[in-house]
Amino acid sequence: MTTTPILILGGKGKTGRRVVQQLAARGVPVRTASRSSEQRFDWYDESTWAGTVAGSKTAYLAPPVGPAGLAQAGRFVRQAAAEGLRRVVLLSGRGVGSPEREFAVYESSVELEQAVKDSGADWTIVRPAWFMQGFSEDFLVDHVLAGELRVSAGTGAEAWIDADDIGDVMATVLLDPSHTGRIYSLSGPRTLTMAEVAAELSAATGREIRYADLDPEQHVTELMGIGLPREDAESVRDLFAVIRHHRSEYLSDDGVREVLGRAPRDFTDWARETARTGVWSA
Repeated sequence: MTTTPILILGGKGKTGRRVVQQLAARGVPVRTASRSSEQRFDWYDESTWAGTVAGSKTAYLAPPVGPAGLAQAGRFVRQAAAEGLRRVVLLSGRGVGSPEREFAVYESSVELEQAVKDSGADWTIVRPAWFMQGFSEDFLVDHVLAGELRVSAGTGAEAWIDADDIGDVMATVLLDPSHTGRIYSLSGPRTLTMAEVAAELSAATGREIRYADLDPEQHVTELMGIGLPREDAESVRDLFAVIRHHRSEYLSDDGVREVLGRAPRDFTDWARETARTGVWSA
């Protein structure tokens, strides 16, 4: 058991806070770095980077979204390794680095993965599918509350994964050096289209939730209408294009099984339990 605090970058995000919880439950000391932490850290302000890794040899890195943020994360990893960081566990994305499934939206993630590999630090890369919590902790929660999932996913399916499973995987690989140099793709146990997701959410909440398949450009327009800059709106559209073009219709649940020795959680179970928390109560 390590007595050196593990550094968590992105410790307030959907995966980062779950990693913190998992490590704390195992009695492992952690240290988070953010704009609100005691020692301020900002991905976009390189003057805040110095000393971030002091006292830590291992870090969990959940990078910011978008090409600019991923580029900053790559620069930080190189600096951190030069300052003494010895191990990095990186949150990436399923499909990154797979030529048969490659999309331009993944290019910056490929570059970050390579920066981690070239940093000189030991590394593990984890590539999860889309999070189930996107419907309960992210912008899609508003769609669920409104009773209509308005996205441009077409009839494509995704193998949605519970972020709690991701947190469990991350904590496990952070503590076990045998996972060094490994890349794990993670998914739930089955694929679901957005129409099937809407049906699952309807059953869990007891009210009708529909799926409205938007034209991709209409999707951009609607996202800009709620305040997203065009570049961010187009990035969201491009992520949904991976599903829309049926490039996510495969399982990677063996990654969860290999690391944890158990099956990943099913969407139905997650939706029922999440509904009981009241997050979707109007």
